[in-house]
Amino acid sequence: MFDQIDPRSPTPLYDQIADRIRVAVAAGELRPGDPLPSVRRLAGRLRVNPATVVQAYRALEAEGFVEMRQGSGTFVLDIGVNRRDAERHDQARDLVRDVLADAARLGLSGEDVLRALRLEIGTEAG
Repeated sequence: MFDQIDPRSPTPLYDQIADRIRVAVAAGELRPGDPLPSVRRLAGRLRVNPATVVQAYRALEAEGFVEMRQGSGTFVLDIGVNRRDAERHDQARDLVRDVLADAARLGLSGEDVLRALRLEIGTEAG
C-alpha cells in the first residue's frame, strides 16, 4: 500500500501517506474497523519522522476516514458506499491528471494519450 511514497515528490510526505490510505479505503483493501499500522511502525517502515505519520493520520481523521483512539491505535471508519464511490472517482481523476501531466512533459497531446488508452483497453479486452 505504501510502496508509492516518493520523498522527491513535490507532494508532502504526509499527504502521500494519507492518499495511499484513501485509495486503499476506496478500493475496499481497508475495511471499517481495520487497524492501521502504529505510528512508530509505519514511520520506521517508510523511514520518515513519526510526526509525518501523525500528520497523515490526523488529516484522515479530520476527513472522517479514520478514528485515532488514544492507547489503542488508528482504525478505519465506515465512509459509506456513496462516499467510497466519490473517492474512487476522485482518485481516477487524479490518475488522469498525472498521466496528462507526464504526457505533456514528453511532448504528447491529449489525443496521443487517448489513442494509447484506447489501444491499451483494446489489448486488455482481447
